[in-house]
Amino acid sequence: MELYELTAHELMDKLAKAEVTSEEITKSYFDRIREKDGEVKAYVSIMEEEALSKARSVDEARKAGKSVSKYAGIPIGIKDNMCITGTKTTCSSKMLENFVAPYNATVIENLNKEDMVYLGKTNLDEFAMGSSTENSAFFNTRNPWDLDRVPGGSSGGSAAAVAADLAPWTLGSDTGGSIRQPSSLCGVVGFKPTYGLVSRYGLVAFASSLDQIGPITKDVTDSALLLNLLAGHDEKDSTSMNVEKKDYTKALINDVKGMKIGLPKEYIGEGINEEVKQAILAVAKKYEELGATVEECSFDVGKYATSVYYVIADAEASSNLGRFDGIRYGFRSEKYDNLKDIYKNSRSEGFGPEVKRRIMIGTYVLSSGYYDAYYKKAQKVRTVIKNSYNELFEKYDLLLTPVSPTTAFKIGEKSDNPLEMYLADICTVPVNIGGLPGMSIPCALDSNGLPIGFQLIGKAFNEETIIRAAYTYEQNSNFKENKPTFKGGNN
Repeated sequence: MELYELTAHELMDKLAKAEVTSEEITKSYFDRIREKDGEVKAYVSIMEEEALSKARSVDEARKAGKSVSKYAGIPIGIKDNMCITGTKTTCSSKMLENFVAPYNATVIENLNKEDMVYLGKTNLDEFAMGSSTENSAFFNTRNPWDLDRVPGGSSGGSAAAVAADLAPWTLGSDTGGSIRQPSSLCGVVGFKPTYGLVSRYGLVAFASSLDQIGPITKDVTDSALLLNLLAGHDEKDSTSMNVEKKDYTKALINDVKGMKIGLPKEYIGEGINEEVKQAILAVAKKYEELGATVEECSFDVGKYATSVYYVIADAEASSNLGRFDGIRYGFRSEKYDNLKDIYKNSRSEGFGPEVKRRIMIGTYVLSSGYYDAYYKKAQKVRTVIKNSYNELFEKYDLLLTPVSPTTAFKIGEKSDNPLEMYLADICTVPVNIGGLPGMSIPCALDSNGLPIGFQLIGKAFNEETIIRAAYTYEQNSNFKENKPTFKGGNN
């Protein structure tokens, strides 16, 4: 087995036993990137020189007998909406195409403390707005299972990189499913933590009350290991919660006996692809065989979640993206005669169609005369959705749903129909509205050989229950034997 095929924890073991060096691991990934990323296009930028320099310094420290972290020298890919000092942070937008970050995101500071190695920045839908990574201003990322299909979004580059063995693990951000949905479509594990568990400082904001950074990994063990580094209070983020520091690897227990799992009937009914539905029912059956109780339940307010999400998210996007005005930083149009022209032309030329669409919707729902009818009403329904979750969690430890209503669709198939594209998030947006943790775990392949993932949703700050149930399923399933085929590529 090649080094790039191993999980992060397997690479850690090899480093600890001095069976391999960080430089060898890092080189194996760059060789793989040169071999496969021309097809997949997961990375916006590569950081080879910096990565190899860091890997060599870690190797020297280990050789000298210095105390180093078990994470030291392990490579990672970073979604290109998180700031790394001295490195371009583009958000896959013309608006920030040449922006060099002057500071580190808090999650990057956390990784720096462990001496981890950055392979590069991964592609995304522009400003994280999309479900297919087709909204990148630079290029489409392709799904390693079928190069004619999307990898999902907005963290499509991060998920495709892990699936294609272009990184052992990556960071993504999740506003309405942007970690979980691409992870499902690419057959990897994606974990969206509870809102406030991981600092958002240094993450370029899309919708501040919904955004959350999380790990995309090859298995559940790696998710727990990476979450250990990401989670924690940050004074620089006013929404960061000061909760007890935990070791999430303690939840890696192969046992779900006595666990109660709810299966909302609304998410295995109309609008869900039949093969996806059957895969979810098979997961429910497996959990019952492993000793859990699975009951059908109702989450009828979920039907309002997509509407609520696109009102709130677009309103916050309209506000957050107001800072990109062609004056302070970012793209500035060369066509202007006055200040008004700078604003208008810079934003018109710098933003892509989807970002403009969301800014316009967001501005509309916040405008005088429409605020109460749309934004205020959406916030009230958000509270109803949160309360409905609370009621379900009085009875159940976890909820089980699909991640995506379909498997990966073809590039261009939905790009001309924004509403149909928005419905790709129907299973994931309620979790962000509720501020809850959710994980996507691969479970099956459809008749086209495309991955299907299932979603586990837990109570706020109860990531351990999700990890335990996900790990138990993973240990009793053989999905990891499946590998991406890299078929297609004619689109």
